[in-house]
Formats: sequence, structure tokens, C-alpha cells
Amino acid sequence: MENKKDKDSNKGKKNIIKKPGFNFTWIYGIVGVLLLLYFFMDNSIGENHKLISQNYFIETMFKAHDVDRVLIVNDKDVEVYLKEDARKNEKYKDLKLDTSKSKFTPKTPDAVFTVASAESFIEKVSDIEKDFSTENKLDFQTVTRESIFQMLFIYAPFILIGVFLFFMLKRSGGGGMGGGQIFNIGKSKAQLFDKNAKSQTTFADVAGLDGAKEEVMEIVDFLKKPDKYTKLGGKIPKGALLIGPPGTGKTLLAKAMAGEAKVPFFSISGSDFVEMFVGVGASRVRDLFKQAREKAPCIIFIDEIDAIGRARGKNNMQSNDERENTLNQLLVEMDGFSGDKGVIMLAATNRPDVLDKALLRPGRFDRQISVDRPDLKEREAIFKVHLKNIKLSTEISAEKLAVQTPGFVGADIANICNEAALVAARKNKASVEMDDFNEAIDRTIGGLEKKNKVILPEEKKIIAYHEAGHALCGWFLENAHPLVKVTIVPRGVAALGYAQYLPKEKYLTRTEEILDMMCMTMGGRAAERVIFDAISTGAQSDLDTATKQAYSMVVVYGMSEKVGNLSYYNMMQDNAFAKPYSDETARIIDMEIKDIVDGQYKRAIDLLTEKEEQLHLLAKTLLEKEVLFKDDLTRLLGPRKFPEDKIDFTKEPEIDIEIEGDVIEGTTEGEDKIA
Repeated sequence: MENKKDKDSNKGKKNIIKKPGFNFTWIYGIVGVLLLLYFFMDNSIGENHKLISQNYFIETMFKAHDVDRVLIVNDKDVEVYLKEDARKNEKYKDLKLDTSKSKFTPKTPDAVFTVASAESFIEKVSDIEKDFSTENKLDFQTVTRESIFQMLFIYAPFILIGVFLFFMLKRSGGGGMGGGQIFNIGKSKAQLFDKNAKSQTTFADVAGLDGAKEEVMEIVDFLKKPDKYTKLGGKIPKGALLIGPPGTGKTLLAKAMAGEAKVPFFSISGSDFVEMFVGVGASRVRDLFKQAREKAPCIIFIDEIDAIGRARGKNNMQSNDERENTLNQLLVEMDGFSGDKGVIMLAATNRPDVLDKALLRPGRFDRQISVDRPDLKEREAIFKVHLKNIKLSTEISAEKLAVQTPGFVGADIANICNEAALVAARKNKASVEMDDFNEAIDRTIGGLEKKNKVILPEEKKIIAYHEAGHALCGWFLENAHPLVKVTIVPRGVAALGYAQYLPKEKYLTRTEEILDMMCMTMGGRAAERVIFDAISTGAQSDLDTATKQAYSMVVVYGMSEKVGNLSYYNMMQDNAFAKPYSDETARIIDMEIKDIVDGQYKRAIDLLTEKEEQLHLLAKTLLEKEVLFKDDLTRLLGPRKFPEDKIDFTKEPEIDIEIEGDVIEGTTEGEDKIA
């Protein structure tokens, strides 16, 4: 269910340094620098060139025949290039010309001036040239020139967009086997765990799951010794589907299989296949199997396979469903490799009912392995794993904690152990005590206790009688779960009180047991009717629970005489958009559900009317103490007449909770089916 004690949380692991993302402040800084440079260059032409006036050019340079050529730039700037011998003339010493330049060296302008219009300037110069000889006439050239800074500002938006797209595409598709670039979007994102890794998980690191480990041992043995099976012509199952509620350890079991067999392990989530681009999911499936064949023997593990494995043909809203294309490719790939190549498919889901039937046929996922909620012994083993890291008082026993937590999975147990340590730390204790575990269980299931919540006296009285009604019905009903605690202390978001029970661990539930539990559930509202001759909104979750139980009795389990021994559950799963029964049957079902709930409500009223004196006593004591345990109820109501398991705890954690405003219930396999 969960890993054994981690020897060192950081030992054997590489330090992962998160690379900083691109800082877009640099882009703003670059734009600012370009603006300053442009402004500087646009206003500093006189510093980089010899700036003269138009009159100086005509009277001093042009009429003296010292000008070699003139270049008119952008129809306004006139660049003057002097003859070689003229550049050495003393009259131009103020221009500080560089006389070391030879005629073979590319020249820069010797002087620059600006004109209002290039056309009028040329006409003026041409009029003067009429008296010049042919060899002294000027060569006028016009060009359009853009500085590098002007070009940058013209194309700056496109440059910035390109930079932005570059970094976005670089970051897209990150992670996985070959991600990081847009060109690798079709590559598999599976994470590869090498067989030589130091921190391999094995079956020794997995507590509980004894039955599931036995089922997968044959697959592990095949990966270790394939010749043992292939030489006789046998073929190992190509795939195994791990099915179980969330938190039961499906992913951990798959990792343990890879570690036990000492083979490479490809791990990927079903959602990693599906993208908005058509064909990407199918491409990633092909790439994953290509890598797996190169690493064979190996294990491919797809977590939450229902993300791509849902039954086809039910999504009629989309004409081209990329998820279905991905599923089709997965089905083809699973048929495409032979069983003796050592590529084993593992997948995990907690919703096997929605999977496509083609996935579950022989030749693909041949086996379905149940990873169920742990039983008493398995929970004890899981507690021992998680308690190793906690400093415990001598009174703590993994066996006691396992008894108090029926229906809990490995993830729940890990959370409770951690929460108990935090509770003890907040109280500055030297070790974690039993009270800390009780509080951790209460807080994990029901939420944080709110002792300071202001409740009106009349409301508090209604809550006390409501919870007393639950407790009293449970105490005097034979098939009700044993009562552990009843309280009117608010907890969580909307829980104004609750009655806590300890469900029996069983897999089958009889009709009488369901009816007794339903009667106990309706006991809160029945108490309000008996005492106040009125009802409140506090029974909302009670009504919801009772309605679901009655609906399951009629529609799922065939426990109604009027409807008969019929079950519509699977038929409704196959077609969620149509009822698998007629309108007349629907009317009968509605009436039967109502009759069952009303019957148990009347039964609760009759019981509380008969026990009204005990009801007043219990409610009055609750108003005084706010919390009552089983010993208190035994003292007030007398010993419970019906046999029950011997559980000797002074304070039990809430497992099955009836709550004013909300119901939080612990679960067993039988109760899951009823709900």
C-alpha cells in the first residue's frame, strides 16, 4: 500500500534545480535602450560628421571646384566628398579632415548639410554650373538609406513576437522522453525508471495487497525467467489492469513489479497522450511502444487509463475525437507485439465500468487484478510502515489503530499518521499519543473542530435533539453499526454535530441491515418532529443518504417486491442518455423509493416516541457536556442488548458520521455498494 520507511528523504536522489523561466524584463530593457540609441543617433549627426551650411558649400567649396561628388541621402541630407588635393588645403583646417585616407580607402563624408528640398538644391547648383567647364561639373547621386536603429524600430514588433514564440515553443511539450521542443510534440512523455537505479521499489516495500501481489508474481517471474514459459509454448498475458479505489496503492504495486523483476519501467499518465493537435496522441503511443521494444524486457505503466480508454461511440458531440484516435492506436500497438518479447502492459483505473470493451478482451489486458481496500491485518501492516518515522508513546498500537479504521486505504492511513504528528507538535508534546491519533482521524474525516463558532441557544437545542435521535435509534436497532461517540461540537464547513459509528467489516449486506441503517439515518429528523412538531434544514444530508440507499435497493439490488428481482445498474452504465425501463416502471420505482424512506421515517418516529424519556435525557446531557462516548451512553441508556464486537477504547475516532447539515461516512465494501 505504501513505501516502507524512507531511509533518508534526500539520500539517493538527485537534487532537482528548477531552471528559472525567461525574464521578460530583459525585453523591456532592450526596447528602452533602442529608444535611447535612436534618440541619441538622430540628434548627434553634427558630432559624427563635419556639419556645414549650404552657403558655405556653394561659396567656399563648389565655386572653388574642390568638390569631387555629392550624395543626397533621403532627399534632405547632403554628403560632400572633396577632391584629394583640396582636402589638404589650409582653408579647410577647421573641418579637421583626415588627410591620411587614401583614394583606395572607403570614404566617409567630409562634410554634411541639410536642405529643405533636394530638387530645389540641384536646380540652384545647376544654374551656377552653366559657366563651369564639363570636367568641373558635379556628379549628383541620390540614395535612400535607413540606419540600423531605424530598421530595428521598424522590425522591432516582429522581432519581439519571434522571441516570445521561441521561448513559448521551447517550453511547450516539456518533460517526458524527448519533450522540450515543439518538434518533439509527438514524442512520448513517459518517465523511464532504469533497472539499475539505487532506489528501486520491491514487494518488500509494499505493505498489504497480499492477494494482488500473488496475482502479479507470475508476470514478474516471466520477466525474470522468460525461457521457463516460452520453451513450453506458453505465452504470458500481454497486459494486466489494476482496479481499485483511489489511494489503494495501484501505482506503488506497478513500481514494485518493475523493481522486483529488475527491468526498465515506463510510467505515464493517460492524460499525457491527449493534446489539442490531431494525431499527437497516436504519435506518442507509437513512440512509447518503440522505446519499450528497444528496452525489452520492460514494463509500460499507464496510470488513469480511463482518460484515453473510455468506451468509444458515446461522445456524439464531437465529429473528430482525438481521444478515440489515441485509443485506436493503443489497441493496435497492443496487438502488434508478440508475448515473448517481454513487453508487459500495466494500467490502473478506479473506473473500470467506463473502459472500452476492446481493451479488456484477451490478447490485450488479459487479467484484471483487484487492488481492494485493505482488511484488518493489511491495515495493521500499513500502520506499522508509517509509524516507523513517528516518535510514539508506549500506548500506541498499530493493531488498535487498524481496528478503528475500517474502510481506510493506504493514502488515508498515511495522512492520519502525518496529521497525528502535526497535532502533537502543535501541543509541544514529546511523543505522539492516542488522543492525537483520535483528533487526527476526526479532523481528516470531519474537518477542523470549531469550538468558537457562535450558535443560537434554540439552534443548539435542535442540534442536540437531532443527534440524540441518531444515537438513540442506533442504540436500540439490532443491525445498526455500534455507536462510538455523539457530539454537538461544530466541525468542518457545515457540520454542526455528528454521531459516530464503527462499521463492521463485511462484504454482504442484508435487507434488514440496510433498513436499520436507513432508520437510524432518519432518526435526526424524526427526533425534531417528535419533540418540536417541526422539522429543520439540518437533515439535508440524511435525506440524501436515505434516498440513495432506497434507490440502490430498488434499482440495483432488486430488493423491492413491486419492481422484482431486476437490476438496471449495468444497463444505465451502458447508455447514460436513456432509461433502461419504461415510464410506468419509472413511476413504480419512484413510488417504491418514497414508500421505503417514509416507512423508515415512521419507524424512527415510533421508536423515539416510545423512548422519549431517554431522548430528553440524552439531549440534555449533550447540551451540558457537548460530547458523549459509548461508556456515557451505556450509563444513560443501559447496556446495548445486541451482540457486537468487543472494542475497548475510551475515545474512538469517527468512522461513520451522521452530521447536522452534512453526513460523512466511513465505508466498507458492502456500504460502497449500497451507496
